[in-house]
Amino acid sequence: MRIATWNVNSITARLPRLLAWLESSGTDVLCIQETKCTAEQFPADALRELGYESAVHATGRWNGVALVSRVGIEDVVRGLPGDPGYDGAEEPRSVSATCGGVRLWSVYVPNGREPDHPHYAYKLAWFEALRAAVAGDAAGSRPFAILGDYNVAPTDDDVWDIDRFEGATHVTEAERAALTALRETGLTDVVPRPLKYDHPFTYWDYRQLGFPKNRGMRIDLVYGNAPFAKAVTDSYVDREERKGKGASDHAPVVVDLEV
Repeated sequence: MRIATWNVNSITARLPRLLAWLESSGTDVLCIQETKCTAEQFPADALRELGYESAVHATGRWNGVALVSRVGIEDVVRGLPGDPGYDGAEEPRSVSATCGGVRLWSVYVPNGREPDHPHYAYKLAWFEALRAAVAGDAAGSRPFAILGDYNVAPTDDDVWDIDRFEGATHVTEAERAALTALRETGLTDVVPRPLKYDHPFTYWDYRQLGFPKNRGMRIDLVYGNAPFAKAVTDSYVDREERKGKGASDHAPVVVDLEV
């Protein structure tokens, strides 16, 4: 089974590339983030024509997550139990389902904006709610993984120049501690470094020639429990999909399983 995660940064803008990539990559299940659409606007019909069922949690022009699968979708849960919400409202940042016998979450962790911003406190609270929600499945015997845009670089090597991030989010001690707490439920990072190049970044800013200069970050992660990790046979970042006109600022991360 081939499973992937991709922050598409607007599924409407990225739809032709998304459909072409699904066909060419042979992906069975794709976790999508930042759909930037309502559930009604989600292109479920176009995906169905390729053989994919959809589970969507989206409410408007910001955020939004989905799972699309050609190996079935069962037991769909939209939203995060214990979601702390932001500014009085819950945001569509997680959807989970069982696909081909594997339990999967697609997550879009809050950005945090700045360390002294209320959104940063929300980010840490959201991480804690996620940790509490997944602890049972993470420690269980069924293959289980959380895939998505975590908006945290796990180590200094996961950003192009750590000195440029002084005082910024994505690399703070508290954010990395939240990642550690999540892993301690029984999860591991199943996409190793290095892959086929020294820095397998997954995100490059559109500005200041971020991608051509490889000024990137590794913030799109796949955390799996022991049965999931044991089943992994290969993994890679599809850096080529970041190239060309109309690309997302994130690249897909792909994991192959023998299940």
